Amino acid sequence: MAHSFLGAIARDRGLEISVDSAGTLEGERTVSPNAVEVIGSDGLDVSGRHSKVLDAPILRRADLVVGMAREHVREAVAIEPSAWTRTFTLKELVRRGEAAGPRSKDTPLSEWLETVGAGRRREEMMGWSPEDDVEDPMDRGPAVYRATANEVRDLVARLVALIEPGS
Repeated sequence: MAHSFLGAIARDRGLEISVDSAGTLEGERTVSPNAVEVIGSDGLDVSGRHSKVLDAPILRRADLVVGMAREHVREAVAIEPSAWTRTFTLKELVRRGEAAGPRSKDTPLSEWLETVGAGRRREEMMGWSPEDDVEDPMDRGPAVYRATANEVRDLVARLVALIEPGS
């Protein structure tokens, strides 16, 4: 969901960014019918998309890694320890980014991420927290997928507003 919404919002705003998606479950999974329906209601077609497994080369190439839950951050950093300073949950990044303020056009993304992550500790990524984790709708009904999609769409829009170079 986040991949689709981020790509669409970036396109709508004329941003030239590359968005990739990988997960911690075994690869080549199809998108659930509920997700296809919910994302499709936004005019986005994900019916032919398949998952791929997160690996070290993906993490090394990424300027920013965004997980939906703390467990995703933990897994990413276990695979590629150097990814810590640029790996956040979506909720954590938006919360910290809004507290730090949006990135200016003269500030490299890496520098803004350092500011956003200042004082952050790896121990904070232990367990599950509604403050940091988006609830996984997998194997749940359409209403849960719809609620998750609404939450993710809002968070992604807020993230783009924060990282889009301002004036």
